[in-house]
Amino acid sequence: MKRVVLLVEDELDAREALARSLRRSGYTCLEAASVDEALAAVHDEAVLDAAVVDVRLGPKGPPGIELVAPLRARFRGLVVVVITAFADLALVKKALNDGAAYLLEKPFGAKDLTLALERALHDAEDTGHLVDKVLRRAELTEKEAEVARLVLKGLPSSEVGEVLGISDKTVRQHLSSVYTKCGVSSRAELFHHVFPS
Repeated sequence: MKRVVLLVEDELDAREALARSLRRSGYTCLEAASVDEALAAVHDEAVLDAAVVDVRLGPKGPPGIELVAPLRARFRGLVVVVITAFADLALVKKALNDGAAYLLEKPFGAKDLTLALERALHDAEDTGHLVDKVLRRAELTEKEAEVARLVLKGLPSSEVGEVLGISDKTVRQHLSSVYTKCGVSSRAELFHHVFPS
């Protein structure tokens, strides 16, 4: 069964070229130029495996980043690849906080997008199940699980705090609780606990 991908890009030529490439790679590709078009495109969809969303969608309407949270809320396990012309730290933090799996900076080729999408889908299948399983077994609170997921993505405590809107002290408290519940004493041990070699 073909994976279904939503491609949200306001530049017509770029969107058409990327959509052709995704279809050649075996994906079913839904196309949209705006947030409203994207929501309409998936309105009747029962399954959506991934979304490729341009952060900035022209001067009119909301930015593409506003799609990440609602799409992930509706489609369980959705992988989101965010594309942008420049790495804006605030947007990167919002995208990560809303559940984006991958950030791809323009300019990039169609093959780069396909590789990023394949990597993100593969990683989500492999790591998502492992992480969820370990975190459920440890009986973490929702906030502890959010902290653990971001730490496992490699974010330092200061950035975890910024992404979640909590202080460094609160991050350290949650992390200490995560370590205790998982029976580890460091980030490295947590990583090896979740991803045993």
